[in-house]
Amino acid sequence: MPVIHPLSDLLIDQIAAGEVVERPASALKEVLENSLDAGARAIQVDLEAGGIRLVRVADDGAGIASGELALALARHATSKIGSLEDLERVATLGFRGEALASIAAVSHLALVSRPPAQQHAWRIEVHGGTLGAAEPASGAAGTTVEVRDLYFNTPARRKFLRTEATEFGHCDEALRRIALARPDVAFTFTHNGRALLRVRPQPLAQRLRAVLGDEAADALLEVDEGSAAASVRGLIASPAFSRASRDCQYLFVNGRFVRDKLISHAIRQAYQDVLHHERHPAYVLFLEIDPARVDVNVHPTKSEVRFRDTQAVHRLVFHALSRALSDTRAGVTAQGSPVPAATHAALSAQLPSASTASAALSFPRQASIGLPLRQAVAHYERLFGAPVTPGTQTPNAGNAEAEVPPLGFALAQLAGVYVLAQNDHGLVIVDMHAAHERIVYEKLKSALDASTIATQQLLIPATLLVTPLESALVTENADALARLGFEIGLVGPNTVAVRGVPAPLHDADPAALARDVMRELGQSDAGRVLTERRDALLAAMACHAAVRANRALSVTEMNALLREMEATERSGQCNHGRPTWTQLGMKELDALFQRGR
Repeated sequence: MPVIHPLSDLLIDQIAAGEVVERPASALKEVLENSLDAGARAIQVDLEAGGIRLVRVADDGAGIASGELALALARHATSKIGSLEDLERVATLGFRGEALASIAAVSHLALVSRPPAQQHAWRIEVHGGTLGAAEPASGAAGTTVEVRDLYFNTPARRKFLRTEATEFGHCDEALRRIALARPDVAFTFTHNGRALLRVRPQPLAQRLRAVLGDEAADALLEVDEGSAAASVRGLIASPAFSRASRDCQYLFVNGRFVRDKLISHAIRQAYQDVLHHERHPAYVLFLEIDPARVDVNVHPTKSEVRFRDTQAVHRLVFHALSRALSDTRAGVTAQGSPVPAATHAALSAQLPSASTASAALSFPRQASIGLPLRQAVAHYERLFGAPVTPGTQTPNAGNAEAEVPPLGFALAQLAGVYVLAQNDHGLVIVDMHAAHERIVYEKLKSALDASTIATQQLLIPATLLVTPLESALVTENADALARLGFEIGLVGPNTVAVRGVPAPLHDADPAALARDVMRELGQSDAGRVLTERRDALLAAMACHAAVRANRALSVTEMNALLREMEATERSGQCNHGRPTWTQLGMKELDALFQRGR
């Protein structure tokens, strides 16, 4: 029978290394976090063979005194916590005191350090867990950690490492996370002697551009909300910049990169009706919270956290992102270019019929394309002459001076589906059904939130046959139906009459609308339909009311749609997350026809 015996310190460290140091990227992350905890303002990272052959991190931080070098490589030795109370309020990235010991157990590690007050640096080496003596060395103030030949003495673990390119990719991602977390720190990054990243301390937006590229940076919306207890700030991408995978999602809790299901759920909810279900949002978010209200000691790699008040954190993140996304209106850039004031007058107007549009709206508009000669000349001068700038006279708007709206003026309808318009930048193409669906949806949400969905009485009530269950649902949920703007009542054992519908949906099929609402009430109780299922129900109702494909719109109606898009929150995407419009600039159009070559 096997005899119980204590494990050797080296074996204990090698077991710990399997948890803490999964691959070269794990070692890089741990050493980088030590540098930041030491107050480094500039960090140099050098890799060879994807980090398998070498990971070197040099910083200008506080350094380690010569008498503490050996202790820094011992298990569970740290300067960051000293009591249970400290553990419950961890404010540093590292705190367990096991990373360097674990790395040293499975590599050739060299540690060179000099505090600024020390005359020269000292060096200590560890080879597969065997500690050497500290010796004087040359070196600038700060600390340099060299990790060579990772897992050289544990071949079973080493064979699980992937190719050099794959391991480099993981190291690159680990560095990007740290660089995004600390834009106030300078980073230099090389691989096999080739410089890949060199950034100085800079604002977050500039750091994001340097790390993630121009395309992501140009699509950003600012988030900044919270209180003394907790706050969330950072940058999120507009729904137009979505990803097929979660490769551009960075969440930091008190400066630490984490993956958290609670916050991920809040983010998904904030994007739920502006992002297609198969796409993923991009973001760099920083949650700052009292360290006593978050537990970071729940995972060996410290990549997960646990919040004391999960509901408060969820609400904070959801509402902060929802507010930022509410301004993603058609024609408004991610940087928040303003919508001309004239367009806001159209916010409360419904899409008018041709007979009422002129009286209902107060923004600049054009007549039909069939122009008298003098107006036609002005029209074509606008098309082919000097570009119009804000403040110049718009065609067919009398003698008044007016800014050209962000989505411009309607030109025509294409295939009964798209509205073509011209603005200062070139051609605008709008999916008229998707755009109007969003407009109606947002109106319904606002009205229901204010409990003011008006009812439009029908001149001739619509009757429909119902099942006994549906008949009971109509009777039991009269108040919920009234809140939604419906007037529905029984006129027979298996027949109901729809006498009124929500005013924003007056053009929709009342019978189809009623059946949708009854279907929702049959699946959930009225309370859930008006809370958890509210948005899904209102989106279905809005779809019924939106202008359908192949419906001919007058130019006046098309312009009315454009103005309402500019004034409606989240109008850059339909209720299902697909785009409602796109812009083809003059440069793109010129390139298509090889103009200027």
